[in-house]
Amino acid sequence: MTKLQIQTPRWALPLLEGNSGHPRYRGAKGGRASGKSHFFAEAVIERQLMNPDSRVVCIREVQRSLKFSAKQLLEDKITALGLDHLFEIQTTEIKNLRGEGVIIFQGMQDHTADSIKSLEGFDLAWCEEAQSLSKRSIELLDPTMRKEGAELWFSWNPRQPSDAVEEVFNTNENSQLVHVNYDDNPFVPDAMVELAEVAKERDFERYSHIWLGGYEVVNDAQVFHDKWRIEDFEPVQGWQGPYLGVDFGFRPDPLVAVKCWVHDENLYIEKEAYGIGIEIDNTHNFITKIIPEFDRYTCRADSAEPKTISYLQRHGFPRMEGVKKWPNSIQEGIRFIRGFKSVIIAPSCKGAIDDFRLYSHKVDKLSGDIMPDIIDANNHAPDAVRYAIAPLIKAQASGKMVIRI
Repeated sequence: MTKLQIQTPRWALPLLEGNSGHPRYRGAKGGRASGKSHFFAEAVIERQLMNPDSRVVCIREVQRSLKFSAKQLLEDKITALGLDHLFEIQTTEIKNLRGEGVIIFQGMQDHTADSIKSLEGFDLAWCEEAQSLSKRSIELLDPTMRKEGAELWFSWNPRQPSDAVEEVFNTNENSQLVHVNYDDNPFVPDAMVELAEVAKERDFERYSHIWLGGYEVVNDAQVFHDKWRIEDFEPVQGWQGPYLGVDFGFRPDPLVAVKCWVHDENLYIEKEAYGIGIEIDNTHNFITKIIPEFDRYTCRADSAEPKTISYLQRHGFPRMEGVKKWPNSIQEGIRFIRGFKSVIIAPSCKGAIDDFRLYSHKVDKLSGDIMPDIIDANNHAPDAVRYAIAPLIKAQASGKMVIRI
């Protein structure tokens, strides 16, 4: 029996364990040099060793040549793991010499509703560069993988939240998704880290997209354009706060809790608890595991969920308060936040980083004009921040006092 030792990065453990025992859909999205493809390639080889009859298809939306597929990466992994004697590398596929197992490589654009049926007996589909998959392709592939226990794996660099692959994980509870970047990869070469740091200094928006796996955005349409940055900091005595806020999320929206401070006319976001599919009876444990002191202070949440607030007041957050809305409260909250010199976000708050980067005004498709209306998306962390500092916003808006920040 062949024993195989694979060094697995910590970020990939949820994909191995799963949150529902045996998720059908497993995905890793994020920036360049994060190790997504390397992990999945090794996982494919591991599956072949565990089941010599396993049939795997590696998918891309368009595949004009095998040199643009994962074939070379898989061949390199087989050699690096000392497994050449167990596989036969052929021109168009890789065969398992211990059974009927095979790894093939296909492009979805080449398939029709009839031709896709050739994959019905396959155990696994690994979709690379999945941001390019069309909705049509996913709708063809998903029901075709009908064999009992069949799985679909996706690896991609995010492009837009509207991409079809994003919907797979937003709408399927039987899924496991991780977001990973180069700074999560213990095997990332120093040269790649240097490239990332140079990009960070030269063009932060491009760095956020390419290296941090953030979505592409239209800069001028961003609500907080030029108002926020990522920076390490340590709150000290004399800072105002902490201010704690919660934005309740119901799948596919996340639950977000934030811990904020105000100092020297800057707003600081120190910690976040950011997760999708958090059940109400697990909310206290989820938040306090990341922000242990959250239940010691007053925390504020959306008053539109009074039953949720009442439940949480009785189950771990006795000082939770609902934030009553008033006319134009969202717009006034945004203006108040933009009134700070900067919104400074700790590097660990990846959800807040994405939201503050992506929270955007609508853009007219014909003229390109930026509209005053705000898109109802990527507002989860900003909303949690608004709730956290709601007393400051309301006092300023009412004209009863001027908040010196």
